Amino acid sequence: MPGAFITFEGIEGSGKSTQISRLLLYLTNSGRPATLTREPGGTPIGNQIRRILLDPASRLLDPTAELLLYAASRAQHLREVILPALDAGRIVLCDRFSDATLAYQGYGRGLSIATIRELDTIVTAGLRPRLTVLLDIDAATGVGRARGRNTRQGLHGEARFENEELSFHNRVRDGYLALAKQETGRFRIIDAARTPEDIQEDVRRIVDEALLQTNSKM
Repeated sequence: MPGAFITFEGIEGSGKSTQISRLLLYLTNSGRPATLTREPGGTPIGNQIRRILLDPASRLLDPTAELLLYAASRAQHLREVILPALDAGRIVLCDRFSDATLAYQGYGRGLSIATIRELDTIVTAGLRPRLTVLLDIDAATGVGRARGRNTRQGLHGEARFENEELSFHNRVRDGYLALAKQETGRFRIIDAARTPEDIQEDVRRIVDEALLQTNSKM
């Protein structure tokens, strides 16, 4: 039985990690096997690439080099984690995927959207999520949350994107919203400025509906 591929997207501080972790517990407790993973990372090789990408010491990293590092991490992630889990019939919950590259390196950095899409097609062989949950929040609020989290948890070694100017994060957010308008059948936008409990209620409803539709097509 084929699995279901569900991705979570959003700017820094939108609450993706919290919501996707709560969803994993919900699915597991309801007897639906799920795999939680993330990008960049998800594999030993991917985690090495992640350290380069998120380290503030990499501030001089060229945008094209950044794009190619994300592609390399994704290629390994797909072959090692995502595709085997889907083939095993599992629900795959992924914290960021191809849309993040379009939003950050395309809309944020200004690289060619067409080039990014072409590269991503090579890497993913056209694999698309069944559902993408976009947690939307004002950039200033989200970045403020993320910077506070990094201070509390001592995550300054992974703060390269949080250290970007607010204008960068506004472009990324605008990019995500533009992508959601282009694929209304795949994206579901959730207001991430609310309480975690209210957000999770919406997440569960949206995911249950998507999984029900997937099962009805089998």
